[in-house]
Amino acid sequence: MRGTRTAMGAALAAGALAVTGLAFAPSAAAVTPQSATINANCGVFGGGAATLTATQSGTSATLTLSSSAIKTPVAVAQDSIATTLTMVKASGGTTVFSGTRNPAMAAGAAVTVGPLAGTVAAGDRLEAYGGSLKMVIFGVSVTCTATAKQSPGPFVF
Repeated sequence: MRGTRTAMGAALAAGALAVTGLAFAPSAAAVTPQSATINANCGVFGGGAATLTATQSGTSATLTLSSSAIKTPVAVAQDSIATTLTMVKASGGTTVFSGTRNPAMAAGAAVTVGPLAGTVAAGDRLEAYGGSLKMVIFGVSVTCTATAKQSPGPFVF
């Protein structure tokens, strides 16, 4: 009986230490800003203001692009647009976010793609200007480019 109480006490102490450790654990990394606006040119498919929304969990990050100025040329089914978003790193090089996530959209509807998955490192500063957004819809490639730097500034991971 005495051995059982000792084991029980040790288990309770270990549990208390684990809870205390969680209380003082660092929170998940956060990207700033969480959203930014760009002005995109998609050639014959339109162009205008678009919003990029970013999330981060450790080295995994996602970006979602939505724009009421960029329209779908035809109706598209959910998760049918293959998208590659290339962002420029302030330190040189690029980071690619890709995926096939999108809501169903009617012909002429505002475009939303993402979340697109990518990998980031602590301190990465990513900017849409100088990069590109490529969407493949029914085999047709649509390439968009930012016409100016994003506002309020680059994403910092």
